[in-house]
Amino acid sequence: MTSGAEPMYTKRLDRAIALATDAFRTHYRKGSGVPYLTHLFQVMVTVGEYGGDEDQMIAALLHDYLEDIRGATGEDLEERFGARVRRLVEQLSDTTEFPKPPWRERKETYLEELRNEPEELKLISAADKLHNARSILRDLHTIGDELWERFTGKKEGSLWYYGAVVDALGEGWSHAILDELRETVDAVRALAEEE
Repeated sequence: MTSGAEPMYTKRLDRAIALATDAFRTHYRKGSGVPYLTHLFQVMVTVGEYGGDEDQMIAALLHDYLEDIRGATGEDLEERFGARVRRLVEQLSDTTEFPKPPWRERKETYLEELRNEPEELKLISAADKLHNARSILRDLHTIGDELWERFTGKKEGSLWYYGAVVDALGEGWSHAILDELRETVDAVRALAEEE
């Protein structure tokens, strides 16, 4: 380990970790019993490993905050972490409405917007989808086709969505994380076809 004289991040990241830990304390990954916080940390870590800055890491950690936490607001995020974090989290959310609009409608709207998003946002979205796709691949190996019952889109919708995410992210953007996501999604599809 190498230590520098200057901190790599500020106390804003500490506050974001505390907020996520508190807000998602009772949330679990679909059908697994795994604390949802593990996903949020993994996305944040991946964004940092692929060169994301502090704002991107905070947005990665809080990417589901507006979507999944009742009473959460963009104004609150901006007050705590600044306008850029708010914008990133809002753009990463497929809805902030309760109840949520229909699944397919939300996903199609998100995909259309994702095509034209800036690289700083695509990195976070790719990290999010990469962790999800890796989890799907692992669980497909473990429990097989019953995995798809966890998801609103079931097997067909989920496979469509992850393929469409890869296409949308690849619109005007190339990156090592996108290559990794594409390989993982291809592996999921191949395994799903065997089931």
